[in-house]
Parts: sequence; structure tokens; C-alpha cells
Amino acid sequence: MSRNRPRTRTHRRSRTLVLALSTVLAVSGGTAAALTGASPAAAAARVDNPYAGAKPYVNPEWSAKAAAEPGGRAVSGQPTGVWLDRIAAIRGGTGKMGLRQHLDTALQQGANLVQLVIYNLPGRDCAALASNGELGPTEIDRYKKEYIDPIAAILADSKYANLRVVTTVEIDSLPNLVTNTAGRPTATPECDVMKANGNYVKGVGYALNKLGDAPNVYNYVDAGHHGWIGWDDNFAASAQVFRQAATAEGATVDDVHGFITNTANYSALKEDNVKIGDTVAGRSVRESKWVDWNRYTDELSFAQAFRNQLVSTGFRSDIGMLIDTSRNGWGGTARPTGPGPTYDVNAYVEAGRYDRRIHIGNWCNQAGAGLGERPKAAPEPGIDAYVWMKPPGESDGSSKAIPNDEGKGFDRMCDPTYNGNPRNNHNKSGALPDAPVSGHWFSAQFQELLKNAHPAL
Repeated sequence: MSRNRPRTRTHRRSRTLVLALSTVLAVSGGTAAALTGASPAAAAARVDNPYAGAKPYVNPEWSAKAAAEPGGRAVSGQPTGVWLDRIAAIRGGTGKMGLRQHLDTALQQGANLVQLVIYNLPGRDCAALASNGELGPTEIDRYKKEYIDPIAAILADSKYANLRVVTTVEIDSLPNLVTNTAGRPTATPECDVMKANGNYVKGVGYALNKLGDAPNVYNYVDAGHHGWIGWDDNFAASAQVFRQAATAEGATVDDVHGFITNTANYSALKEDNVKIGDTVAGRSVRESKWVDWNRYTDELSFAQAFRNQLVSTGFRSDIGMLIDTSRNGWGGTARPTGPGPTYDVNAYVEAGRYDRRIHIGNWCNQAGAGLGERPKAAPEPGIDAYVWMKPPGESDGSSKAIPNDEGKGFDRMCDPTYNGNPRNNHNKSGALPDAPVSGHWFSAQFQELLKNAHPAL
């Protein structure tokens, strides 16, 4: 399925690639189906949309865990992102596959697309302790030399030239420089440090530049979600910061193939019962407590509008968007079947919205969430794909402090008893209890995602 208009792109270091057929390897829980049903043999060297006609890689580590769960085989053949969330993840070991192992296994599967999450900035995720990383705020040189350079070297290996490598670049980083710095009630001292030292901007720019050297790499920069930067004072300002990062450390806008929204988050793809243009009892839905003057109520409308904003800010007119739908289905018995009552705008929104979170700012292991749309290429105009970049069943963070050697802290937003902070307007966290450290398998969450999947399994 193509977008409403074709796009073309000339890569700044383009060269012709020839796809070779590989032996298909059966994957635990089912073989990965091509997003559009096409054979990888039909793929061109560098393409407008890397997901079109692609056969994506299924991570056997995630697939085995999903398949071992009751009912899990229904989704265990789906492609998910491979998270490189620390230096050790590049080489693997202690029972974990490294980057080369993943790429080699993709070739064995006959896949021609691999999804990677680049996630190890200095002072990582300055507004959420659960996803803090191993590098301190000033360790930009280690980030460059020990993290990005080794990844770039592996991806440049001609052995992998026939793989389309989608990189999701540094989630939850650049938006923090807009929303969680001085002058905002949501500011944190850690984010002020990262804005002042410039290492988020430098790190993202360096990653885009180095990873973009390989003509088979497609960089997608993380763009938060509608419940983070969909307000007037965040929307254009975030696009400006993204442009700054995309032109830092030798990078250019040609190194950016697109952007991804809702990574590892829960914002509903479409809110059919709650539209920004709705007026109830003489009041706009924007005035409701839930929407709180945001310009958007769902991820699809936000992603399409933000794409236009990015283009107007200096990005290429042919950029595409990805939306992570791994946990935003919000199905099950709590899913509304129609609009709410029309006597009051808050009652209308509360009864009609699919997203059942207590507050749009809640992000950790959300109770009631379900699997969303299955990965799919070019589902809507401007959207390159729906993806499962966050592997369903992997925790967002521990619900209590757990010692670990991964640099991951304890964030009270993962504690179900927590009463919140300015970033969620002092509401309950809505998190599930008994969660492990971020990235570790959380069986109870996976079962809830299966139960509440929409579309249903």
C-alpha cells in the first residue's frame, strides 16, 4: 500500500546494493511474515520506505519468551526492535545475543530488514530514573568511541549490505530539552545539565552522522508522543531542537530518513470518539481535563501533523513517520463502544476515550494496556509503518528498587502506590505491581497485553 503521493530520496552516500536470497530459518513461535507479503528479492538498493516489501527480522530471544507464555504464540512471530541499551549489548554474552549475532540470524531467516534501538546517551533520560543509563552526563567521548563507532563499524560490514537497517535514535532524549528544563514546572536538574552541556544534541548528531554513512541504514529520530509535545509551546520548539541535533557533529538532514512517535509508550493510535473539533455543551474537548488544551487526541493525527512541522523546520519533504503500536491497543472489556454523554465535556471525554490511563503523562507498565495494531507497512499517508519497536512483555522499569549492573535506577512512576509529580500533574502512576528492571521479561504485563489486544487476537 503506497502513500497518497510517491516520495524519492537520494542518499548522500548512495551506492547500488544487490539483494541475495538467503535460506529461510524457522523462528520460534512462527515465521515472520513480510509486512506487505512481498519477497525480499524484489527490494531495491535504497528505498523510499524500508518497510515496503520487507521481510522483517524476528528476534528469537523475544520470540521464545513470547511463545512460552499461554497464548503467546499468536504474536511470537512478530518483528520487534532490538535494544542496544548499553555498550555490552553490542557484543552480547552471558546468554544474550550481540549485534552481529542478530544480523547473522536475520540473514539466516531470509529477512531483509532489522530494527535497532540506539539508546545509550550520556545522562540518558534525564526525567526518568528507570531508564537511566551507564554513561554519566559528561561521557560524550565514551558514547562516540565505545558505543556509536563499534555499531557503525558492524553495520558497514559488506556482509550485511543486503539488510535494510532501521535505527530508532535515542528515545526520550531531545524532547526533554524542551519540556523538562528551566522555566517549566516539569523541569529536572538533570535535564538542565544536559541542555547546558549540549551532549544530547551532540550525541544524536554524531549517531546520525556515523550511522548514516552506511547506505543501507535508515535513521528515524525519536519524536516523543502527542501527550508530550502536542501542546502549542512544545510542538514547534521540539522540531527546532531536532533540526539542531540533525545538523550537529557533521550530520545533515539527509541523515534523517524519518521520525518515530510513541516509542515504548501507550498513546492510542486513533481516538474515534474524542476529536479535537468536537464541541460538547458549548465547550471544546480541548478544555477537558484529559486533553488539557493539547492540539491532538491520538498518535496518528499527531504524527501526520508533526511530520508537516518538521518539513517546515528544514527536514526533507520526503521524510516518513513510524508509530510504535506495541502497547496502545486499549482493548478488552474497558474499551468504550461509542461517545460519552453530551451534558458535560469531561464526562464526554472520560467515557469515550480508548486510552484508559489515569493521566497522559503516565508511561511505566500501564495497567489495562493491550497490544495495538500489528506491524504493517504504509498504513496511512505519511506513515512508513506501524512497528513494535518496544518488545511487548519487556518491563519499563521496576516497581521497587532492584540492584542491577545495567545502570538502571528506580523511578517512582513505576511504583503503583506513587501519587505522581508535575510531569503527570500529581496523579497516580497507574503502573502494574511487581515489575522487574526495565528491559527484563514481565510475564504479568505480557498476559495483560494479550488480554486487552485491539485488534483482538
